[in-house]
Amino acid sequence: MSKPPQGVRYGEVDRETGETKIHLVLDLDSGLKVNVSTGIGFFDHMLSLFAYHSGVGLGISAEGDYGVDDHHTVEDVGICLGQALKQALHNSGGNERYGQWLLPMDEALVLVAVDISGRGVLGFDVEWKRERLGSLATENVREFLRAFTSAAGVTVHVRKLAGENDHHVCEAIFKGMGRALRMAIEPNGRPDVNSTKGVLD
Repeated sequence: MSKPPQGVRYGEVDRETGETKIHLVLDLDSGLKVNVSTGIGFFDHMLSLFAYHSGVGLGISAEGDYGVDDHHTVEDVGICLGQALKQALHNSGGNERYGQWLLPMDEALVLVAVDISGRGVLGFDVEWKRERLGSLATENVREFLRAFTSAAGVTVHVRKLAGENDHHVCEAIFKGMGRALRMAIEPNGRPDVNSTKGVLD
């Protein structure tokens, strides 16, 4: 795919391996056009929440080796989402860079902090009580975020502060991630990167 015009914050990624086939589009300014189909119902729900709360347009069509498990599909969607975000921000000028959100979901409380740093780093402090939420393995929430941060070159910290219900905790993670990213990608009106170094890496 050719690069979008200067200022158009859009990314599109195709990924096909022996395990998955994924097409993903991300538009940071399209106004909540969301169509997500990964074959993993609970994951679709979480990605739709993420898109809504980040205010982005997101389209995902994914096929995976579900007869094995959900790991490869979840991980590869994370890779594609990270690559698309990197594309979308490449020629867009300056943005706020940092975002953070403290997200309550009933008894659950999760802190998410984002830095569009050029460095893929994940800090993840969440312990699960359940092995699965629907057809999504809870351990793969971390794998999704690890793949996303690595491919996007962003730093993300997720910390569970309270919560007994893993469904609520997981919702808080994806909603909080969306809200924090929404802050971080907000244009700041400057043509340069938001760093005294002059580069992000």
